[in-house]
Amino acid sequence: MVELTGVLGVAVVALGMVLTPGPNMIYLVSRSITQGRRAGVVSLGGVAVGFLVYLLATNLGLSVVFIAVPELYIAVKLAGAAYLAYLAWTALRPGGVSVFAPQDMPHDSPRKLFTMGLMTNLLNPKIAIMYLSLIPQFINLESGHVLFQGFVLGSVQIVVALTINLSIVLAAGSIAIFLARRPGWLKVQRYMMGTALALLAVSVALDTSMPASSS
Repeated sequence: MVELTGVLGVAVVALGMVLTPGPNMIYLVSRSITQGRRAGVVSLGGVAVGFLVYLLATNLGLSVVFIAVPELYIAVKLAGAAYLAYLAWTALRPGGVSVFAPQDMPHDSPRKLFTMGLMTNLLNPKIAIMYLSLIPQFINLESGHVLFQGFVLGSVQIVVALTINLSIVLAAGSIAIFLARRPGWLKVQRYMMGTALALLAVSVALDTSMPASSS
């Protein structure tokens, strides 16, 4: 059986992760503002499938591969940290634009929106670390049914993440209008998001933990 403390622990971790600016949030917000809520929802569908891919891969032994080849895990984390650092630079550099600032972007087809949402999530270092290192810590080996526990706890993360991300997609347009009328706040939001991304990039790069095996 899955313990309540494990469910609550994963829910708290998932909430903290989804509220921290990252690739998923940036992509969903930008698409919702430039192409509308429907585009944001379609993109979120791709993100959801990305979560399912991580859920299946982790519970079917991906963490074992990284334990056997730690250099591969380190390479994945460093690549993710570099991507986060790039996102931070685009927000903090002179002339940078807030993710909530309307921009002229080509309208993509639903298929491309879905695919980009999927790829953005699969390449998101926050999600990789959460599934490979954090969620397995809440599995109680003494309770047995480890695979079942892994799927339940992963499902808790998915529900929390999709609920918050859907709220962000639906509210992105209103937030953009609110900030557009307050240029100073728009600039503050850009610097806050850029700083959070930079700190997350450093945290990911310096993290020395290894994925825990759930088998």
